[in-house]
Amino acid sequence: MNEKLRELNVDFLFQAVLNLRTMEECYNFFEDLCTVPELKALSQRILVAKMLSEGKVYSDIVTATGASTATISRVNRSLHYGCDGYEVIFARMDEQNRAEAEMQGEQEKK
Repeated sequence: MNEKLRELNVDFLFQAVLNLRTMEECYNFFEDLCTVPELKALSQRILVAKMLSEGKVYSDIVTATGASTATISRVNRSLHYGCDGYEVIFARMDEQNRAEAEMQGEQEKK
């Protein structure tokens, strides 16, 4: 964790995010918190990170997301030399998707 980032205001923001429970609550909170361009930039970065972690090449990422090569490079640097934040989230999302698919498969058998 970057110690320059750690402060009470950032802690308060993260605590607020941790208290969101539904997708609708996320939409409402982030719409209030961010401008549309800010939210689009954040969502673009996480999509770029996901595509990079899946081994996609820059040209495919540019085409799919509209991100600049500078943004892709910055995200790639975070993936390789950052705090593993993207990795944690992607692993949890994959785990959740597998669990949901397994539950759906069990329900279809019934």
